[in-house]
Amino acid sequence: MSPSDSVGRPTLAVVTVTYSPGEHLEHFISTLATATSEKPQVILADNGSNDGVPELVADANENVRLLRTGGNIGYGGAINRAVAEIDPEIEFILIANPDIRWGTDSIDEMLAVAERWPRAGALGPMVREPDGSVYPSARRVPGLADGAGHAILGTLWPSNPWTLRYRQDNEEISERAVGWLSGSCLLVRRAAFDSIDGFDSRYFMYMEDVDFGDRMGKAGWHNVFVPSAEVTHAKGHAAGKHPEAMLPAHHASAYRFQADRHPHWWQAPLRWALKAGLAIRCRLAVRSALRERDRAAGTD
Repeated sequence: MSPSDSVGRPTLAVVTVTYSPGEHLEHFISTLATATSEKPQVILADNGSNDGVPELVADANENVRLLRTGGNIGYGGAINRAVAEIDPEIEFILIANPDIRWGTDSIDEMLAVAERWPRAGALGPMVREPDGSVYPSARRVPGLADGAGHAILGTLWPSNPWTLRYRQDNEEISERAVGWLSGSCLLVRRAAFDSIDGFDSRYFMYMEDVDFGDRMGKAGWHNVFVPSAEVTHAKGHAAGKHPEAMLPAHHASAYRFQADRHPHWWQAPLRWALKAGLAIRCRLAVRSALRERDRAAGTD
């Protein structure tokens, strides 16, 4: 499939959210040139960077535009702001974290798969860790039991049945429809994005992609995993620097996701139990992350 239509109108725009991205953003832009034959407009939705990198990258690349959101409004909110700036005639929007490095032809491959899946609202590539291992980016939507089991036990007991069912680690790697896809890299059909009003901006950070994929599926669209397209995700640099803020945000989002889907009065005991379990896990996770950060700082 050609990434542009017969009259040369672009079919693709790229959006990323920046928050002092450092060297990651330069790798994002340089490898983007190998991922698609099109030269798409790139919007940097900046949530308050203070390292000067988004400004430098926008000045150095004519297809890159810096959009200041006015403050740290969260990931989903920043994406929504950027998408609102894109010509609605552009059919596809590539949403990705700034610490993504693109594999050769990865975007063009996802565009080709989108042609075969006309009801694909979102498509996601195979995501690799920096060491080359595969990150489980295509998962099922967690129910209350799976979500609670994974959230509370996932770190302490990684092979627990709830985590295995949720992460789908044992699933065959194949092109298929899944419950949701990692928001670290998503090719989204604009019509699908608009039909569900984009991301839920109540999710400041984390779980916004789970919510997005779940609502996409409920609206009749598919979330399609495309393992023939590959990217590498450095992931976690913001959380690693500020675990005392990022980990509570993660746990708050996990609770919001389940509370939204179990709102009835008779489900209140389940919500209370989940909230208590997540609070305990959050305290333990923050304590462990701070110890690890301090230990790493001591060895520098």
